[in-house]
Amino acid sequence: MNPVRRTVLRRAAAAVAAAAVSPAIVPAAWAQSTPTRREFQPQANDWRTFDLTTRVDVAEVMGTTDLWLPVPSIERDWQRSVGDEFSTNGQARLMRDGRYGARYLWVQFAADERKPWVELTSRVQTRNRVVDWTAKPAAEDAETLRFWLQPTHWIPTDGIVAKTAQQATRGATTDLEKVRRIYEWVVTNTFRDPKTRGCGEGDIKTMLETGNLGGKCADLNAIFVGLCRASGVPARDVYGVRVAPSAFGYQQLGAPSASLQGAQHCRAEVYLRGHGWLPMDPADVTKVMRMETPEWIKTPDHPLVASVNHALFGNWEGNWVGWNMAHDLKLPQAQGGDLGFLMYPEGESGGQRLDHYAPDQFRYRISARELTA
Repeated sequence: MNPVRRTVLRRAAAAVAAAAVSPAIVPAAWAQSTPTRREFQPQANDWRTFDLTTRVDVAEVMGTTDLWLPVPSIERDWQRSVGDEFSTNGQARLMRDGRYGARYLWVQFAADERKPWVELTSRVQTRNRVVDWTAKPAAEDAETLRFWLQPTHWIPTDGIVAKTAQQATRGATTDLEKVRRIYEWVVTNTFRDPKTRGCGEGDIKTMLETGNLGGKCADLNAIFVGLCRASGVPARDVYGVRVAPSAFGYQQLGAPSASLQGAQHCRAEVYLRGHGWLPMDPADVTKVMRMETPEWIKTPDHPLVASVNHALFGNWEGNWVGWNMAHDLKLPQAQGGDLGFLMYPEGESGGQRLDHYAPDQFRYRISARELTA
């Protein structure tokens, strides 16, 4: 079968023309190994443009093969897509989930195709997200807010989740106070567990019932989202991938190199009336506490952690691209059941789900390069 190559351009109102952007990699940025600053203070900045590429080569074919690759789906004042380009020796189509709007590339291969492959490049622009607490954005519609209060399979809002939310927010009288206390509860009571595979599964009911509150971003930020929803505050996970080092010297808050295997990262948002959707990331606070130094830092007041803890309540650094906000995703013709989230390339061969936590066996690579005008 001859390779198929297609380009799909999607331009935001203010997006620069692709022809006006020439690729350039800054090796020094990727090579940074020693933090040079110990304050984490994202500020409003200009748009940065990245080409984000996913390449999949299926190593072991067991029959007909399907691949589903996440595509940046989020169009906000902090992220916008310019276009997508893909090539493959299968049959590919860009899809969009009807419930969450998550975009993905679905590629199908015949059983006699012994070396299935696909390469997808998405050009996306991103920038720091800094909340102006004095601004008065337009209110979100009531139906949308109800949607982001609903429980999901992995994020229930009753039982142990509701009980924990009540304990965490006891005495809070406003939604802002509730969110602040939930954020502090997550930072104080959960911890980064390096042994967790990938980003975790996000099974917050089991974590809370067992008292095992160690995990990674898809676990810890899911707890944050679940406790917010159980407290009546709309919240959502945002699944994505780090694409560049942190500008503030924190190795754990950026992509370690141009190869992004293992750079997937889940963030969170909450909605507060009068302020709109606000960025949050308590999981990254716990990551800095556990991973930034050889010694496990046990308090968010530590000088190395304090600015991170403060800033990630309402701010993000724009060295990360959000894929989508989808939960319990149904992939077309998938036999392995619904996905808790779509943050990794997914695949099946002969009806067997490929292990997205084993990129060397699955043989996928993710990379990014920053473009300069």
